[in-house]
Amino acid sequence: MEVPYKLEVIALTTIIIKLGVSVFPYSGKNQPPKFGDYEAQRHWMEITVNLPIQDWYRNTTDNDLLYWGLDYPPLTAYQSYLTGSVAKKINQDYVKLHVSQGFENFDHQYFMRMSVLVSDCIFFVSALYFYIRSLKMSNKYKWVFFALSSHSGLTLIDYGHFQYNCVSLGLTLWAIIFVSQGKNVLAAIAFSAALNFKQMELYHAILLFAGFLST
Repeated sequence: MEVPYKLEVIALTTIIIKLGVSVFPYSGKNQPPKFGDYEAQRHWMEITVNLPIQDWYRNTTDNDLLYWGLDYPPLTAYQSYLTGSVAKKINQDYVKLHVSQGFENFDHQYFMRMSVLVSDCIFFVSALYFYIRSLKMSNKYKWVFFALSSHSGLTLIDYGHFQYNCVSLGLTLWAIIFVSQGKNVLAAIAFSAALNFKQMELYHAILLFAGFLST
């Protein structure tokens, strides 16, 4: 049975809910010396756009690992580099080496929120949309899409705490979709990317391994 409510409308609704979190203060705001995860994500952008790759994870005079040193796998660093490159074009003060530490203003906060939103839509929401759209079984699946895409934990952590769990979770979901379609090579690529973005995706490794064995 065709779903009577357009998933696009539901997706837009969940985005509005997520952006609603953005109007509230975030953890670490105006709290030196580390300023919370907001500063951690900004600092990783500062490091990756200003230092050579070999110094991203190495303690140097320009990269004090005790001050929000990069502690996630390489794809997180590359994501920080891409986002930081955009930030640098908008305003160099966002990622100026050393000088930008502790940088906080509304424009940059807005940029960081939008970087989470774009990442969320590209990876997690798109995977959910594709999967639910492909089911075409019953009206109840639109509520599955709504519940998962507006999940309170993910929303609060990513939008309220400046994280990008939506990327690794989205890649894992794509891996699950590919397994269900018998596309094991694509599934392996997607899940390997998820693991190389955040090591916590090891929690889902047993599920994917079982999926590979079943196909």
